[in-house]
Order: sequence, then C-alpha cells, then structure tokens
Amino acid sequence: MEPAVRQLGQNRQVRVEQLGLADYAATWAYQEELLAATVALKTRNRQALEAGLPTEATPNVLLLCQHPHVYTLGKSGKPEHLLLDEGSLNHYGATYHRINRGGDITYHGPGQLVGYPIFDLDNFFTDIHRYLRVLEEAVIRTLADYDLNAGRIPGLTGVWLGFEEGAANPRKICALGVKCSRWVTMHGFAFNINTDLTYFGHIVPCGITDKAVTSLQQELGRAVPLPEVEEKLLRHLAVLLDAALIR
Repeated sequence: MEPAVRQLGQNRQVRVEQLGLADYAATWAYQEELLAATVALKTRNRQALEAGLPTEATPNVLLLCQHPHVYTLGKSGKPEHLLLDEGSLNHYGATYHRINRGGDITYHGPGQLVGYPIFDLDNFFTDIHRYLRVLEEAVIRTLADYDLNAGRIPGLTGVWLGFEEGAANPRKICALGVKCSRWVTMHGFAFNINTDLTYFGHIVPCGITDKAVTSLQQELGRAVPLPEVEEKLLRHLAVLLDAALIR
C-alpha cells in the first residue's frame, strides 16, 4: 500500500499520547472530547472561509494504551455474544460497555496494544475503507518484522494469521472498529501482544464462531515488550500516512 499523497493545506502531524493502563470509560470520554473539539474547529474553519478569514489546521491525535479487562459491544453487535452475566463479569474482574463504534463484541485487557486515532481524514484522504486498510497494513507490516505472514480475510475486518484461502487455522490477531463524524475518526484497533487469550473464551469475538484468536506471544512462543511493538507500528503508520509523529 502506497503512502497517501500530500495536498496543500493538509496537516500531516500526528500527536502521539501514550496513556499506559487506562480506564476504558475515561478513555472513551477523552476520545469524544477530542473528536468534538476537532469537529467544532472544522465548523469554525468553514465559517471563516465563507467570511474570507484565516483558518486553523485541525489536529490528529493517536492515543495508545492498555485497558483493564473490559468487553465492548459495537452498535451492530448482539448482546448474546457476551457469554457472561453480571456476576461472572465481577468474578473475572471485567466490565462491559455498549459503545458507538462499528462491529460486534471484543475484549480489551492488559498485554494488548490499543490504538485510538482521532484523525481528521481531510488531512489525509476522505475514504473510510481505505483508512481501515491503512490501519490493517500497519499491523501486517509490524508482524512481518517478526517474520509472521499476516493478511486479510475477504469480508472480515482485522488482521489474521492463517488468512490464506483453505488455511487450516485462521486466527485473528488484531481487531478494528471505528466511528467517523465529519471525517473525524475515533475508536480504532486492538492488537494482541501478550494478551490473556482465555478472556476471549467468554465472548463470540466479533460475532465470528468458526475462527480463533491469537497473540504475538502465542505465535512467537515468548513475551514481547509492548514499547518495542509500539515503535515498529508507529514507524509503519507514519510511512503509510506520510505523517510526522509528535511525541
């Protein structure tokens, strides 16, 4: 996948915020706050253009974090894909949220690299499908750095190992789910690094019943430092978006 073509007036700087182990609800609220501020700025810019006044560049922010054990259900998901009741959630130290991204149910937890790009796609390209493919491609290239051949399965969002047609054991290593408002994105990707995969046994992951879930640790047979994976992923994302990362 080739980098995006730069156009006059686009802001290709991405501010990276590393939040560490972050509460899911608080992070979701922070995403909403960033998205609302960017959408409001776009409205002011449109009014400024109509009045012949200067405009202000819209920001792009990438939040990177891990979450305590949590299950999230997208707006197109089925509640019955969560296989735990409230008492069982408490037993496993997990919480549950119905949220406004696309997709079905997924799990977030320690050892998983979660990325929330709050990007103004007017700064890059206004194509949500292409945006999803860019996020997938950054993960695919990161896995290639570990000599793992990953790819896509037609009709299924995310990144897979054993993705080739007829492969005996297709398994998802990265889930994606996004929301876009006025071409400003939120939510994003969940990349299993050293994730406790037993927590996926309490859901029907992404509504898919016939495929497995995996992690980088499981594939390599060893734990992998998250900061190491972050750096590789950020490098590939910067190339694919023709972006400058600001720490």
